[in-house]
Amino acid sequence: MPKRRWSIDSLVLIFSIVVLAQVLVYLVPQGSFERQPYPDNPNREMVVADTYAPAAESKQVTIAPWYFLQAIPKGLSAAHDIIFLVFIAGGVIALLRRSGAIDAALHKAVTHLGGSPWILIAGCLVLFSLGAYTIGMGEEYVPLVPIIVTMCLAMRMDAIVAMALVWVPYGIGWATAGINPFGVIIAQNIAGVPLTSGWAVRAVMMAAFLAVAFHHIHRYARRVQDDPEASLVAHIDYSEGFELPKDLAFDPRRIAIIAVFVGAITLFVWGVSRYGWYINELNAVFLGVGLITVLIARIGAVEASRTFIEGCAEMTGAALLIGVARSIEVVLSDGQIIDTVINAIAGPLTLLGAEASVIGMLVVQTVCNFFIPSGSGQAFVTMPIMSPLATLTDVPQQSAVLAYQFGDGFTNMVIPTSALVMGALALGRIPYGAWVRFITPLLLKIFALAALFLVLSLHFPAGLGFE
Repeated sequence: MPKRRWSIDSLVLIFSIVVLAQVLVYLVPQGSFERQPYPDNPNREMVVADTYAPAAESKQVTIAPWYFLQAIPKGLSAAHDIIFLVFIAGGVIALLRRSGAIDAALHKAVTHLGGSPWILIAGCLVLFSLGAYTIGMGEEYVPLVPIIVTMCLAMRMDAIVAMALVWVPYGIGWATAGINPFGVIIAQNIAGVPLTSGWAVRAVMMAAFLAVAFHHIHRYARRVQDDPEASLVAHIDYSEGFELPKDLAFDPRRIAIIAVFVGAITLFVWGVSRYGWYINELNAVFLGVGLITVLIARIGAVEASRTFIEGCAEMTGAALLIGVARSIEVVLSDGQIIDTVINAIAGPLTLLGAEASVIGMLVVQTVCNFFIPSGSGQAFVTMPIMSPLATLTDVPQQSAVLAYQFGDGFTNMVIPTSALVMGALALGRIPYGAWVRFITPLLLKIFALAALFLVLSLHFPAGLGFE
């Protein structure tokens, strides 16, 4: 009988943390910090350092043993704005895919990048990172793996290179995303900073990480071209199953749809900087893109409705993770121990300095991503703690958001708990061990650069666009 592989579902893990939070309410002393409005956002509050005090006996609360069950619907309600954003974005992205615009653009771009190895490598890194940077693309890349494997084999490279051309820029794009509604938007919302703020410096960081990735991938590809036996998958048979599909027409309608989408994203970024647009406006922009897509692609009303609903339905898992994760904060806050937890963590970190604190945040977020591969779910588990912790340790909120992004995004390239990673490896016939051998040295270089960027964000926040 084959040995069963151990795994844990993200929803099971987050629900377990909700239960653990309830247990902590009975064990941890109650207390609170004083709070004051953010200087740039009076609608949000921040903790005031050195004001923690235990709760007076008359002000202590007692919650029922079953309160964690009540906290879940409260968490869903508290996170309603993000949940609606996830549903609407999922539905609109489904309409974009139904129009064929996204798939046609990706296929066309990849096909035209096949002129030489370095052009293919550089082009794919830019193309796929931008998709993750903007709308959190990832699932859309999985079907492209066999196509890129075929192209790499034709250029005397291997499937490891093909996997790297898709999944490395995917991880980098998520880690440095400027407007991804499933990652950075959620984290910035929790941290109380303007949505999409710092997108330009994140784009510069993305370029730096992509340069490191290009060097790593190109060097390996050249080694395989010079000596096929140097390939980490030299023992795998790729003689069948990797034929190029028929080319998808990137016609004027699909070009127009892509142009509308790019224009809408540009409009939202402008609206945020000029008029302070927020999640409601982002939802409106997405809905506008969906309606225009339906008109340009001439999708019937009934089919458009069904496609939109199906896209929303695919986001149900992510939406539930967000709501249940938000319930953790509900239990800790209503039990009056969240500030006690923050104070206990902040005490040692304040002695070490902001640099150690922000690197510690990166480590925590990285470890969390192995257990909670959902970026949106992880944001609601960790950011309610990391945001006030940042205030107490003199770490800017933007730096705390960046630590979350780095910890969530980079390990998306390799974590075995990600269905996307394991599915893409299966399509490319790549053993997980071979992929780990290839990606580990790159991740070490990327995390070293990430730590440097985090420290720089502490000392030069204005220069990095993190005012």
